[in-house]
Amino acid sequence: MAVDGPSGTGKSTVSRKVAAALNAGYLDTGAMYRIVTLAVLNAGIDPADEVGVANLLPSLMFASPVDPAEQVHTLAGEDVGRSIRSVHVTTAVSEVSANPAVREWLKERQQQLAGAGRMVVEGRDIGTVIAPDAALKIYLTASEEVRASRRYKEVGAAGRTPDLAVVRAAIAHRDNYDSNRLHAPLQAAADAIVIDSTDLDIAQSVEAVLVLAAQRGIRWDGIR
Repeated sequence: MAVDGPSGTGKSTVSRKVAAALNAGYLDTGAMYRIVTLAVLNAGIDPADEVGVANLLPSLMFASPVDPAEQVHTLAGEDVGRSIRSVHVTTAVSEVSANPAVREWLKERQQQLAGAGRMVVEGRDIGTVIAPDAALKIYLTASEEVRASRRYKEVGAAGRTPDLAVVRAAIAHRDNYDSNRLHAPLQAAADAIVIDSTDLDIAQSVEAVLVLAAQRGIRWDGIR
């Protein structure tokens, strides 16, 4: 199953809960881009330096968990789950993600993991690039105002003091950047089903996806 959409739609939480309900694996491809971005920043490389970023890739060692109940992301053996959600990583991730070398390098890894069994894979180009033959493609969206509010609460819950205006501006900037990048832009696959979560909570969004999964014959007992 492919789940795509912009920031603040709840797609990570929804995808993880759907995977658990379907007895499937869960792959957060956005976290993979964030780990690369963190490594780039830690190495003192300008995110806009495409060659410098590309040269760093072969040395990276990180783990991408696929158990929806155990999402521990590591870089060089260190848990970076909190660090990859920081403001400085969030600010730089779009530029790093637009690097063709990064996308190609991660594409191979993402497709290997996505093809390892029953998987719910979420990101921004899953239905269009990573898993174009997915049994079900979901595009999760919501109004910019609601998405900014959700991200504001998420950042606040992590112990940081965000500014709502800054959060909203960052979301608008990333939407524009990701939708207009040359390589694998953010867009709904032609055969994706769009779910607008503006007026839905997480449980309702999960239920909407599970209903669609059942209609496609993707059942809760781990059998399709």
